[in-house]
Amino acid sequence: MESREDEGKGGRFDRERTRLAILAAAYEEFVENGLSGARVDAIAARTGSAKRMIYYYFGSKEGLYLAVLEQAYTEIREAERKLDLLHLDPVEAIKRMISFTFDYHDAHPGFSRLVSIENIHKGSYMANSKPIQALNRTVIDTLTAILEKGRTEGVFRSDIDPVDVHMLISAFCFFRVSNRYTFGRLFDRDLADMKLRETHKDLICEAVLRSLKPSQ
Repeated sequence: MESREDEGKGGRFDRERTRLAILAAAYEEFVENGLSGARVDAIAARTGSAKRMIYYYFGSKEGLYLAVLEQAYTEIREAERKLDLLHLDPVEAIKRMISFTFDYHDAHPGFSRLVSIENIHKGSYMANSKPIQALNRTVIDTLTAILEKGRTEGVFRSDIDPVDVHMLISAFCFFRVSNRYTFGRLFDRDLADMKLRETHKDLICEAVLRSLKPSQ
């Protein structure tokens, strides 16, 4: 049943706009404070909405958190899909995927923070999300096709798992964002420095491509 507040705001368009505004505000709240520290009152204040509207759309704080996770994964996978990697040479496709992943994490530090928060909760919320499971299958399917094409052309080895390749790429790109403050203080490195950033991008590209080369 729709609320009177929704009915008076222009119908479906305004309902969707309100839902998206709540998601955007919740993203910031969860990134800043985690699931346990986030407050529904604060999310409502960020949007100027009544707190009851959050419960109307998402059921609970946990339901809203899961919706934020699903939206975050939807955005990265949709951006990946636009790369159209399967029409590229396999080596170039891997380079493009690495470059995208590196740049995406760098430009969206909140995404890395959300992933870290979900790991604190042992992945228990995303485990109950069929959309997240389906979304993240697409990146593995794409990598599988690229690696198979590379094997056929003789430029990639035949005994490597696409999930392992995805983990290798993600690990480097994720770590330099999620741990940039501690790593930077420990080793006196400014990971935001553009020259170092490009060095790191080249390093991960070289490391992944070397790992994919066939044995001599």
